[in-house]
Amino acid sequence: MRAVVQRVTKASVSVDNQIVGKISSGIVVLLGVGKDDTLEDAKYLAEKIVNLRIFDDGEGKMNLSLLDVKGEALVISQFTLYGDCRRGRRPSYSDSAPPDIANELYEKFVELVRGYNVRVETGIFAAHMLVEIHNDGPVTLLLDSKKVF
Repeated sequence: MRAVVQRVTKASVSVDNQIVGKISSGIVVLLGVGKDDTLEDAKYLAEKIVNLRIFDDGEGKMNLSLLDVKGEALVISQFTLYGDCRRGRRPSYSDSAPPDIANELYEKFVELVRGYNVRVETGIFAAHMLVEIHNDGPVTLLLDSKKVF
């Protein structure tokens, strides 16, 4: 499972010109599910992400987590995080999970993050979405449950 995590002052996601998810201060998580991912990958990433110390403390150092600042999360499915661009010009998505498995693990990830008492908004799985992100910092991190990077 892969995630792009961005610290934001606000963010929203729209489908067909309707806002379907909106948060204020917190994080946006673009989440990709790989074909070999399991519930353990979702648990690992959920725990890791809510505890990442990426928010400023009183001295301006990134020392506080999403839980510490009582921030919100906007979680958006993004299978393209498994796009392999090493050959040719068209990405290969053969490492992405099939939609039914990806949706199940995506929903489980959202449930796990909510289990930490985080307010979570989402996009719509497999929909064409427009995402508005006000990246704060900017702070952007890449995570992989297999620890590839």
